[in-house]
Amino acid sequence: MSQSQDLKDFISGALVIDKPVGMTSHDVVAFVRRGTGIRRAGHTGTLDPRASGVLVVLIGPAVRLSEYLSASDKRYQAIIKFGVATSTYDTEGSQVGETKSVHHITEKDIQNLLQSYEGKVQQVPPAYSAVKIDGERAYKKARRGEEVEIEPREIDVYNLELLEWLSPEATIDVYASSGTYVRSLANDMGSDLGVGAHLVGLRRTKNGQFTLRDAVRMRELHDAFAAGDWYKHLIPAAETLDDWYTIELNPELAEKIKYGHRIPAQPDESGWARALSQQGDLIALLEVLEDTREWQPRKVFITT
Repeated sequence: MSQSQDLKDFISGALVIDKPVGMTSHDVVAFVRRGTGIRRAGHTGTLDPRASGVLVVLIGPAVRLSEYLSASDKRYQAIIKFGVATSTYDTEGSQVGETKSVHHITEKDIQNLLQSYEGKVQQVPPAYSAVKIDGERAYKKARRGEEVEIEPREIDVYNLELLEWLSPEATIDVYASSGTYVRSLANDMGSDLGVGAHLVGLRRTKNGQFTLRDAVRMRELHDAFAAGDWYKHLIPAAETLDDWYTIELNPELAEKIKYGHRIPAQPDESGWARALSQQGDLIALLEVLEDTREWQPRKVFITT
């Protein structure tokens, strides 16, 4: 193994990328693998090819953080067209039913409907989605013409704001929990208003703590790969969980955690925490054991 490859084995962090329309999330990960020469990479939440915006790609040991970042809240700017429903709830599908007039729908109607969707609500994912039914993706069944029944799921919609109503299209800011399907939101709105609707544009503006301000465009990243200075865009693994409770470990405690040993928790400490070295490196993710009041290492990242 070459010296440069040895160094790459120690690279761990995230690239926050502004995914363009037309690329799959897998395409972006493959692009990062080629550009960095690091095979261990993965994203933290799929964006449809027709959607753009924030896509977090984890590199190296940081890929083990994926399940925690994937569960982060998301924010989108969505464009919904009323008057036409489609089979996929977006522009990919065929029209369902007839085109209906929307001249009677007012801005106030949209705002009132959005307010009714806020909070913890039940949502049915689209038939054309990656949800698994009996071990198979729903969209595969739907493409074969099979009837697809997906159970409703509870989501948490924190805020819905109408940014613009230019009939027949509404531009909406959607801030919701992970697992929310904006396509389903569009379809539900059209159904509730009795005119049908589908999603015509989607841009993810926030994924967890990362926003478009943190994101690098593909062209810029391509140039950085070519110049060999892409590291300037890499966010250290510890900073991907900046919003977590933090414990700084002295060398003695860090050594215990590295070997999977528990350490005492303070009376007011609970839940999960990231454990950092005094140099700011991510050592482990910890969880409090309530019965013994100790921090239990759940994932250890530095063992040497």
